Parts: sequence; C-alpha cells; structure tokens
Amino acid sequence: MKQTNNYYYFIFLLLFFNTTIIAQTQVDSIPIKKDTLKINAKKLKFGCGFGLNFVGGTSISLSPNLTYKISDKISFGSGIQGSYNSIKNIQSTTTFGANAQFIYNPSKSIQTLLEFVQLRVNTKSELNSISTANSYWNSALFLGLGYNINKKISIGAKYNFLYDKEKTVYSSAIIPFVNLVF
Repeated sequence: MKQTNNYYYFIFLLLFFNTTIIAQTQVDSIPIKKDTLKINAKKLKFGCGFGLNFVGGTSISLSPNLTYKISDKISFGSGIQGSYNSIKNIQSTTTFGANAQFIYNPSKSIQTLLEFVQLRVNTKSELNSISTANSYWNSALFLGLGYNINKKISIGAKYNFLYDKEKTVYSSAIIPFVNLVF
C-alpha cells in the first residue's frame, strides 16, 4: 500500500510541474515589441538626383542615396552616383563613385549639408586625330545651403572646398542641387 501511495504522489507531482511548465510558456505571457521595424523604416528616406542635358553634347547623371533621420533636424546617409558626358567626336567622360552626407535643418525651410564625394573618372579625348585616355580619382568636399520647398523637394547650392580647376570633373566650385526624397 505504501508503494501505491508513492506512485500516486509521483503522478500528482508530475502533473503539477507539467502544468506549471506549460503555463510559463504560453505566448500571451511573453512581451512583444510592436512596430519596431515601422519606426526605423519611417526614419529611412530614399532620394535620387538625376540630370539630363543635350545642349552642346550629351550629359546624363544618376545618383540614388539613402538617408537616416536621427531627429527632426539631423540626418545622415550615403549613396552611389554615376554620369556620362560627351561632346560629339571630341571627348567623353564617365564617372562613378560614392558619397557620404550629413544634413542639418535649422528650421523647416532651411537645409544645410556637408557631403564628401569620391569619384572614379575615365576620360577619352580625340583632337586632330590624336586619341588620349585618362583615368583618375577625384574627391570633392561640399558645404551647401538649400531651401525646403516641401517635405520631399529641396533646392540650393553647394560649394566644393577641394575644387581645382585643372584636376576636377566639376565645371565650377559652386554647384546647384535639387534633392528629391521618396
């Protein structure tokens, strides 16, 4: 009889602990963080710059970027860019590279930016039946000021502090910009 009581006692304890274990692992007792991905996704912004020009030659450029909004005033990001410029039968230039940028909005209508750009430049020229090719790296450090037309469009100008007229791919130290954000 004593062995039977131990048997019942063992079964009772087994069921008690088994129920306790199941109760501790129920899904609704585990805290779940909601909308953590949505909050971060709202801070990521995709932007793209592009250009087309067919006056005096052909110029095509594309520069997609991704920025992360730290606060209402501060954002940072990076992107890639490429361009093709050609003057018929004289010169063609292809550039590709990357950029890193820091954006500060002191007010809702004003935007300042600091941007570093590193480009690989490939140039082919033909003058008086003499062909030359040149490849080199070009760096630019821009400080810019812009006006936010709305939340998705800003226009302005940026100044290249590393501008060297003899070694740059840019036509001027001051470059206008239009930023589109999606």
